[in-house]
Amino acid sequence: MNPYLTSKTQEKAESKKKAYLVLEDGSIFEGKGFGSEGVKYGEVVFTTGMVGYPESLTDPSYKGQILTMTYPLIGNYGVPRKEITENGIPIHYESDKIQVEGFVVSKLMKSNHWASKKSLDKWLKEEGIPGIEGIDTRGLVKKIREKGVMMGTLVVGDYGLDEIMEKMKKLSYDEMNFIDKVTPKEIIVHELENSDKSIVVVDCGIKYGILRELLKRGFRIIRIPYHYDPIDVLEEFNADGILFSNGPGNPALLKDLIKKAQEIIEYNVPTMGICLGSQILSLADGGEIYKLKYGHRGINKPVKDLKSGKAFVTTQNHGYAVKAQSLNEFKVWMVNIDDKSVEGIYHPNKPIIATQFHPEASPGPLDSTWIFDVFSKMVKGEVHGF
Repeated sequence: MNPYLTSKTQEKAESKKKAYLVLEDGSIFEGKGFGSEGVKYGEVVFTTGMVGYPESLTDPSYKGQILTMTYPLIGNYGVPRKEITENGIPIHYESDKIQVEGFVVSKLMKSNHWASKKSLDKWLKEEGIPGIEGIDTRGLVKKIREKGVMMGTLVVGDYGLDEIMEKMKKLSYDEMNFIDKVTPKEIIVHELENSDKSIVVVDCGIKYGILRELLKRGFRIIRIPYHYDPIDVLEEFNADGILFSNGPGNPALLKDLIKKAQEIIEYNVPTMGICLGSQILSLADGGEIYKLKYGHRGINKPVKDLKSGKAFVTTQNHGYAVKAQSLNEFKVWMVNIDDKSVEGIYHPNKPIIATQFHPEASPGPLDSTWIFDVFSKMVKGEVHGF
């Protein structure tokens, strides 16, 4: 530390360290670092939301990825207090820590908001996450849209790029299992005073927003690690339904979980899948998945319900999709209006539904929270099948 600088000046000088975002195609974006100094590897993706960076940064589905915000001004409302909760679950966070590997913005703003506890820069620094600002994020997003998502390295500080690029070339997001890093180590139970129905959640990295929606509808929640046997837990807790959660990575790697999902389908218990959970149910049905060129990530994604003919706006965060023609027992329920990819499935004879998008939003519009009401009616025996 320079003894001739005041603490504030020193902090400002440290926050202006050189930073680089290096892509596997050899592209290098130079900017200014913020957050933590270091080197992080990940798949470089982008999200189109103007707001919601605390929720996005803490979304476990982003594990293994370097997140880029397309909106240019980020950080202006700071970082909310975790003490603001609903049924004991923080409102502005989707897990208990930052999950992304690194954060890319065009311009880091000073924070000013009544609910802010700290700046975005300080939050990333505390959690050991590097950030970069001052790069051409429009050029970066254009490159990803043209060439597809690719591995990248976020470097904040003085590091040799040649060695970093060599290591990056050996990494593949599609071949890594990230769920071990976000699934709970043991069963977690969320109780309500007057709960008469219980839901087993196969937790592959669940967003807190899903928990809030289930608790809001009066359910007791039993969260289990993804490698547990859900049928054993269903019977042990005398539970009434099951939910396969969202999570990071390539679902095709989760062979054991797919087998467990096949058993659940045969068990004929009210079941819901969200994002990764929807893909797992599709694979259990004998379906196939494919990787989207640059994924669906944002809070403005249009979806059409094929059963009702209605359209609505959704929050999405996924890089894989299901091939509609590969499904067997399941039927396509919803499609993406932009590219016609599968956004929802249902079983015509069993109480099973799933969405590729996030009906809980967090962040985003609340147009599709009614899907939790459909699931609630299935669990309570008010409807059977869909």
